[in-house]
Amino acid sequence: MKLYKKIITATVLFFLLILIEGCSSSVLVDKWKDASFQESALKKILVIAIRKNPVQRRLWEDAFVNQLSDCDVEATASYTLFPGTMPDTSQIIQSIQTNSFDGILVTRLLKSETETHQVESSVSTEFVSRYNPFRKAYTSYFEDVRHPAYVDSQTISRRSIEVWVLRKNERLIWGATSNTPERNSLQAVQNDIAELVIPELVKNAIINPKKLGNGTKSK
Repeated sequence: MKLYKKIITATVLFFLLILIEGCSSSVLVDKWKDASFQESALKKILVIAIRKNPVQRRLWEDAFVNQLSDCDVEATASYTLFPGTMPDTSQIIQSIQTNSFDGILVTRLLKSETETHQVESSVSTEFVSRYNPFRKAYTSYFEDVRHPAYVDSQTISRRSIEVWVLRKNERLIWGATSNTPERNSLQAVQNDIAELVIPELVKNAIINPKKLGNGTKSK
């Protein structure tokens, strides 16, 4: 009976780990909104990712454009207007006037931070297999394994996301910093952060809610 319970416990923990791995590890901190912004939602936004690497610039801008396009927003990636190097201030101003953008979303990489913390010792029940030379066969069973305490450190990538309104009075109306532990897939990080930012913009009435499948808007 005890073995059966351990098998059930191990199975549940296994699926929980899969679920945790599938969730976003990025978080938004230092969120700020201009309380005086009471205008209508932004309709036409220029997305600018300040990156020296042209591929990363395109991936970041596409991630936000895809999310914004699900809302009632006409989003444009800056690389489609300036496919070469990053545009300078005068080029951006010219593009705003030519294309009648009413908002800009800008994201830039900040200095990374290293977090260090003490991990306490623990005991886990693990399923192991060992060869029995007397029976000439493997024996599988559960055993308690003690894990010693250790010091863990990880690098946190930090990014700034800002939204500016470009109507009567050009100004910053929303901003936040994203913190992301080191991960292998940069594209997954980009999608994670974009998916975190859009609900914040909807909640603060900066953009309209996403549309449902039948063409209506989510509440």
